[in-house]
Amino acid sequence: MNSKEENIKTAPFPEHVAVPTAQAQNPLFDIIIEEEFTLQKYCNALIEKILTLRQSQFPSFINYQCNQVKNPLTWINKLEKLLANNETFFSSKTALSRYNKLYTLIDRKRTELQSTSVKEPVIKTPKKYINAESEDRYFSFYEIKKQLENCANDNEKILLLTKEKFEYQQANIEFINQKTPLYDEQCCKEIEHIYALQKLQAALELNKKENNTNQIPFNKVKFNCNVNQFVDIFYQLHRELFCEGKPFIDGSVNDMVAIIVNSFLDKDGNEISPQTVETILKPSRADKRPKPHKRIDIDKLL
Repeated sequence: MNSKEENIKTAPFPEHVAVPTAQAQNPLFDIIIEEEFTLQKYCNALIEKILTLRQSQFPSFINYQCNQVKNPLTWINKLEKLLANNETFFSSKTALSRYNKLYTLIDRKRTELQSTSVKEPVIKTPKKYINAESEDRYFSFYEIKKQLENCANDNEKILLLTKEKFEYQQANIEFINQKTPLYDEQCCKEIEHIYALQKLQAALELNKKENNTNQIPFNKVKFNCNVNQFVDIFYQLHRELFCEGKPFIDGSVNDMVAIIVNSFLDKDGNEISPQTVETILKPSRADKRPKPHKRIDIDKLL
């Protein structure tokens, strides 16, 4: 077998389970690879199993391998392709018997898998959105853009785009849509776009941080009167007291609410409700402001 291994033609198995001898749970049916895994070594080991197992063990071997992968139908189809690519290894009468037996079992297993699988309706991607097609799959940047929306962060997006770029570059492309950009170039541009946005975001954050350093840090100040008494001071300065015809404090109600809520704590050290402050500042809600005898009369203090 060793003299023939280098002549074995591979099949593009998208899934393959192989283990070293020490980790084999079923040494008879496990694909054993002691050294670093390669697709060539995997295909070599599969052919060796086919040529050494008894024919009566073929059904159990196929079932065992199908149970190891997520998509057994794809795996069984690639096994068939592996056999077709290496017909010369089955030229002898004994080997030919194995070849025919295995083909029959493959057809039977494929029928079984197809009949038991529940196929969900798949929305077919329009041809105009497919950049290219290979033997095993098609490449659509239109679909990848949708997948990017589900990525948790930029790192996941970059990993997905890089993986797709390399898969395209290593695939045996059979069709290229001339009306769409090259798939790998679109992936590269999207990666550049992500990096550019990261750089811009970092610059904006730095600028924001630098601007914040120009502000004087402070803690909220506690007042020791009632909330309505304190807010009423702002009401008087805004609505009742004037300097040269203009309010002592000039601004919108929203601005004053923000100043009070963001700068002060009540006499118990608690946060102040913006809704409460806004209500007290409304001219129509005199009932929420303090009674005359409890009011802090700012006019007398000026």
